Amino acid sequence: MTSLIHRPKFAFADPFEWLEQSWPFAATEHAIRIEESLAEDVYRVRAELPGFDPDKDITITADNGVLTISARRESRETTEGRSEFRYGSFSRSRTLPAGADTGKITASYTDGILEVSVPCTAKQESKQVPIKVAKH
Repeated sequence: MTSLIHRPKFAFADPFEWLEQSWPFAATEHAIRIEESLAEDVYRVRAELPGFDPDKDITITADNGVLTISARRESRETTEGRSEFRYGSFSRSRTLPAGADTGKITASYTDGILEVSVPCTAKQESKQVPIKVAKH
């Protein structure tokens, strides 16, 4: 039996990447496009969220080393006795880098772009672990 869904022959690091390439129309409706960087001990995530009210529609959480950006949109149009409504929830999660200080996360929203900054001040020390050999 042949599948109607195109399945890539290689794995994507992010499931939304596959979605965007397979169904471009779906990505614009249901995914949050992001860009991330780590420079000067600050991890930054920029997310495209045009038309959202950051006070009511956007939530940012950091839990167990994972940063999650969630947004919810609702709209209703009424014309000539007809009405149409749209709603949806959108979410993206990223693993925070080692040393991320979640107590000092800041966020700003300008012209439809949400920018989240996470300082990475705690230095992670590398340690070699000795191996004990069991004798029989």
